[in-house]
Amino acid sequence: MALRLVADFDLGKDVLPWLRAQRAASEASGAGSGGADVLENDYESLRVLNVERNGNIIYTYKDDKGNVIFGLYDCQTRQNELLYTFEKDLQVFSCSVNSERTLLAASLVQSTKEGKRNELQPGSKCLTLLVEIHPVNNVKVLKAVDSYIWVQFLYPHVESHPLPENHLLLISEEKYIEQFRIHVTQEDGNRVLIKNSGHLPRDRIAEDFVWAQWDMSEQRLYYIDLKKSRSILKCIQFYADESYNLMFEVPLDVSLSNSGFKLVNFGCDYHQDREKLSKHLTLCVFTNRTGSLCVCYSPKCASWEQITYSVFYIHKGHSKTFTTSLENVGSHVTKGITFLNLDYYVAVYLPGHFFHLLNVQHPDLICHSLFLTGNNEMIAMLPHCPLQSLSGSLVLDCCSGKLYRVLLSQSSLLQLLQNTRLDCEKMAALHCALYCGQGTRFLEGQIIQWISENVSACHSFDLIQEFIIASSYWSVYSETSNVDKLLPHSSVLTWNTIVQGGAAIVDTHRMTSEIPGITLVTEDIALPFMKVLSFKGYWEKLNSNLEYKTGKRRSTAYVKNILDNAIKVISNLEARNLAPRLTPLLQEEDSHQRLLMGLMVSELKDHFLRHLQGVEKKKIEQMVLDYISKLLDIICHILETSWRRHNLHSCVLHFNSRGSAAEFAVFHIMTRILEATKSLFLPLPPGFHTLHTILGVQCLPLHNLLHCIDSGVLLLTETAVVRLMKDLDNTEKNEKLKFSIILRLPPLIGQKICRLWDHPMSSNIISRNHVTRLLQNYKKQVSFSESTAN
Repeated sequence: MALRLVADFDLGKDVLPWLRAQRAASEASGAGSGGADVLENDYESLRVLNVERNGNIIYTYKDDKGNVIFGLYDCQTRQNELLYTFEKDLQVFSCSVNSERTLLAASLVQSTKEGKRNELQPGSKCLTLLVEIHPVNNVKVLKAVDSYIWVQFLYPHVESHPLPENHLLLISEEKYIEQFRIHVTQEDGNRVLIKNSGHLPRDRIAEDFVWAQWDMSEQRLYYIDLKKSRSILKCIQFYADESYNLMFEVPLDVSLSNSGFKLVNFGCDYHQDREKLSKHLTLCVFTNRTGSLCVCYSPKCASWEQITYSVFYIHKGHSKTFTTSLENVGSHVTKGITFLNLDYYVAVYLPGHFFHLLNVQHPDLICHSLFLTGNNEMIAMLPHCPLQSLSGSLVLDCCSGKLYRVLLSQSSLLQLLQNTRLDCEKMAALHCALYCGQGTRFLEGQIIQWISENVSACHSFDLIQEFIIASSYWSVYSETSNVDKLLPHSSVLTWNTIVQGGAAIVDTHRMTSEIPGITLVTEDIALPFMKVLSFKGYWEKLNSNLEYKTGKRRSTAYVKNILDNAIKVISNLEARNLAPRLTPLLQEEDSHQRLLMGLMVSELKDHFLRHLQGVEKKKIEQMVLDYISKLLDIICHILETSWRRHNLHSCVLHFNSRGSAAEFAVFHIMTRILEATKSLFLPLPPGFHTLHTILGVQCLPLHNLLHCIDSGVLLLTETAVVRLMKDLDNTEKNEKLKFSIILRLPPLIGQKICRLWDHPMSSNIISRNHVTRLLQNYKKQVSFSESTAN
């Protein structure tokens, strides 16, 4: 399958054995009762409540007396800890603990059974409590209302010392969000007390909203309010210095007016009707470290015959709305669409029906995204339960109490690349696999092995060209977040886009159906209005995405150290791969390729210096060397793989026999490499053209050989021609070949080669060239004399 779910936490394995040990110890001391039956009842009530920013997991269960017990699983030490016990029969639906584990906030629903109404706050349905738990001490009622309240402690980046003030968010079903500021003091050693607990300062953060999402990793609050029935997405960023800012607002074309109240990632919501979940809208916000901001939206579903969902690429200024038809739906579908954040990708899937992997960084071409239907075995094992997407590719299955880390499967992507017949799936699988590997030599070797055996497998794009560009891109991707704007990600610029007619929509709507099973409409959207003037971290990258404009500047004067740049590239390339090469590359001067290589270093370095403000010049220079070295290394690697596959050896470099089928196969793949690099003006490893010409002479009939030379497929190098003149004798056939080659050489090289060929025809050429020069000089002298006489 395309995704692998690796369990980071499992209630049944990480908590239940600890509970059993606790129960056994309690019974041994005579303080417990109930045995295994009660333990099973405990397990039935055991469930995850929240996952905090540091990865710690809060869970709850009830003992045989109905008491509510809170526990915490430390993801670092892999240990459990009892936090607090409420000796009341209450139902917990929201809970959070501060980073020091000294304060616990919880919202509980009181029993509505007759005679069971809790006496803490008579007449109220929901209690929101703040508890001192280090050590267990006071309980303060923050809210006692008939509406639901969700709680969430803020986790500042400062971890070196406890902060004197804790901040707690309260999110009310009555559509407001408050922040409580809780000042704590230490007494008698580690005893932590709330200072001025009778009056806790609070701020109103937001109000009149219909949807909100919490980003625990980055401490951000997203929410949507309705202004004149228009959905406005806003974001508040909380900082370690106890401040917060409204970062941006942007209008969204989503229908929320009749959707009710919904929260995302404020703990696990067990009060949603799971049977109705599939019919409800789904809305979530995903970001990544490169400055992308995506809003994923699936409207309410009235029928399962067609599914529609949208992704708003806020950082790109456009949205894509996808529509797909479901097959074999049956009478009812109990699960809704799931969106998962996979950093560079967003996964969209409906269990048992389809799986869509969307490229977030480069969403313009749909062929960079992968769409698989339910008939594909790659999605057969995806979970059929609702998953809650957290930060850092983590997902939580609230039903089973498991926390997974979601990974893309390299083996499945390689299998898809090799087996699929669709070019669009080959393109997507290639990019996904390279993203997973990010420069892994073994993965690249597997892809190159397949390419060398299937060089003509794709009809819509050049497979070698795409691999060279994509793999070189990923080799320096981690160096800076702006690399996707400075270097090409793909060799493909368009993908059979079909423009939908109609004057009203032709400028903003682009309807495409180039991927089987799915259609989409692309629309321009408004860019977010940033509410602050100075940015740091992620916000600086997002703002760079919004403001970035590619500039063109005329090249500077010829750089004197061009050839020195080429020497640095080759040295860097050799340092990356110490294994001896089978192919005779990088052993030749090849001034043309070195010049092209050096120019690329100079221009790319200048390009980076213009656009990578604040990055050290030395780091930029190394990035440039790494990128060009990687590009050349890929070409060498492809040729080495083909050379090894066909069991060629050094005798190929001599003109003593006709070319074999193996040599022709290598000549063919070298021709494909040349075609891939030529249109992109990419340099080739020195010695490439010499080897290509030698194989061409051996494998091609004379008329085909000369046609390849005249059309630029074969580039005659001095090294190759010198070897040709020395290795071949002067038979009639060889004389014709040599003469045809000499006539096609540049004048300076041709004169040099003629002196090496001891033949009357060569002497004739030298004499004719000498007479031509004499006549040219004579005409110049006559012309000069006439001009001075006049």
